[in-house]
Amino acid sequence: MERAGTHHLLSRRSLLKTAGATLIVAAVTPAGLVLGIDRAWSAAPEALDPETFATLVQMSRDIYPHDQLEDRFYAAAVSTLDAGAKSDAGLKTTLEDGVAVLDKSAMAAKSTGYRGLADEADRVALLKDIETGPFFQAVRGNLVTGIYNNKEAWPIFGYEGESASKGGYIERGFDDIDWL
Repeated sequence: MERAGTHHLLSRRSLLKTAGATLIVAAVTPAGLVLGIDRAWSAAPEALDPETFATLVQMSRDIYPHDQLEDRFYAAAVSTLDAGAKSDAGLKTTLEDGVAVLDKSAMAAKSTGYRGLADEADRVALLKDIETGPFFQAVRGNLVTGIYNNKEAWPIFGYEGESASKGGYIERGFDDIDWL
């Protein structure tokens, strides 16, 4: 339907179709995408500041990068640190001060916080500068068990779990490794 020159009016049908399509997209799109939230996990920090928690998740991904792992696995590992920080004020201080130093170093190098660094190489360079310190070691040590002892992550890595109770690996596909 056209009115006076080049102005077009929406018909009732096209308005309803557009509104209906918008409602469907809104219903199936995760709220984080709509709101611009980049945290795709459900873990909520109890002791740590949410920004500290999010930085620790990014740091964890940079220490042990596995593209096939979702952020929720890293967030679960950081949740263990958060729980420890709840009962240990020293750990909480180490984590929050460590993230503050990391952000300060990132600001000095690239004028943005650690999570704002788009290039993984820039983040890793900052981590290399602190890798012998207690903050880095606390996070790294937690990740070893936090990620690799997570039974939900094992299938992603191709690990079938312990086999002693099932007769050992000889009887359970010892030679079925296809990626070696």
